[in-house]
Formats: sequence, C-alpha cells, structure tokens
Amino acid sequence: MRFQVDLHTHTVACSHAYSTLGEYVEQAVDTGIAMFATTDHGPTLADAPHKWHFSNLTVVPRIIRNVAVLRGIEANITEDGALDIEDYIREKLDIVLAALHSNYTPTNEKEHTRLLIKVIESGKVDVLAHPGARLYPIDYEEVLACAKEHNVAIEINASTSVNARFGSHDNCVKIAKIAARLGNAVSLGSDAHIASFLGCFDESIKVLEDAGLGYENVINTSPAKVLDFLESRGHAPIKEMREYFTPFQ
Repeated sequence: MRFQVDLHTHTVACSHAYSTLGEYVEQAVDTGIAMFATTDHGPTLADAPHKWHFSNLTVVPRIIRNVAVLRGIEANITEDGALDIEDYIREKLDIVLAALHSNYTPTNEKEHTRLLIKVIESGKVDVLAHPGARLYPIDYEEVLACAKEHNVAIEINASTSVNARFGSHDNCVKIAKIAARLGNAVSLGSDAHIASFLGCFDESIKVLEDAGLGYENVINTSPAKVLDFLESRGHAPIKEMREYFTPFQ
C-alpha cells in the first residue's frame, strides 16, 4: 500500500460513529494498514465521549495483532482559540488533531483564521484537521505559513465527498497547492466513522493529484515517518513501536 497509516478515525465512543476500536484493528489487518490513530471528538461536542475516555487510552496496547494504535484525539477549537481538553490529559496522548466543529458557530474568515493561528502557535496541536471545510473559511496562505513555521501538519481529509463537508474539494486543492509551495508536512486522514472506511484515501489522492502535490511531504507513507514527525513535534519516542517497525525500515 502507498499509504500505510491512517491518522484520523472515530469509534462508537462518539454516537455518530459505528465501529469499535477492535473492529478497526480487524480492518487494518485485513487491508494492510500498519498503523492508525484513534481520534475521537473532544468532549464539547454533544455526543462526544467523556474526557476520561482520552485519559484512559493508556490501557490500549501499543501493538495489537501487528497493528500499531496511536492514542489520540480530534480536539475542538473553542471560541477563545483553545482546545477542549485539559493539558494533563492531552500530554498522555500520542497525537492531537484539532479543528473547528459544531461546538463553534461560524463567524467569518478573519476570525476563523485568528483562532486557527492561535491554536497552532500554542504548540498543543500536531495536525490541523480538515482546514478546507467550506463552513469555516480561512486565509489559507496565512494559516499554512504559520503551520509551516510551527511544524504542524496540514490534513487532506478523505471524507470531503462522504459526509458533512460536501463541496470542499476545490478548497482542499488550493490548500494542497500552497502546501506544495511552502513545504508543509501533510497528513492524510480518512476521517472514518466506520471501520470499512479505514485507509480509504481516494478523495485525498484526487486532491494531491489535482494540486500536483507529491508524496515526499506526506507523513502517512510509513509508520517510521509518522513517528519521526511526532518526535519532531516534541512527543516522547514510543519505544514499543520503534522496536517493532525498525526491522522493516
């Protein structure tokens, strides 16, 4: 597989998703996904899991049936430009995605841009999720320049034509073109809400192709590349995963 890692998935811990963590592992085994991140929505969404869900992710084994599972969250950006998860919980996680969601009522491009830049500059987010969402227009140049400066990956979301973000493809192409020019780290996320969609990057690949963005800056091409990125962000090395994947590098 060209992309061995999926960094954006949701389980039944959110009631608008339909698969368990175990079912994602089974799907990964069946399809050749070597690593995925479980990133349920932060607790301010109406049907999101309690914050204890995230602090208790430490019980999830690092490797299950030869599949690496990253412990993560898709945090919600609040109206004051913060994340909806306390630092003591966030610091237990392997990866933090962040995005504007329905907990925040859309305002205007200038304000959305300000919030995203504030979150990026906080150092608390690793991946900016679905920045091309049409409901939350932003200044792409300004946000991606800030993300590049602070080593935050920009997501090319694969659910653009699948669920609530219809009509965002052209926005994502604009983002990908800027990312190609600036050299941003790029993350592909299926944004799967059911296990059968794990690793389905067809929409993301269309965006990359339409934008002329190569794969050199895409971190999903191998588990080692993801681990390198997370360590470059200041996360502690995940010893079990390093030891497991080193022979395959």
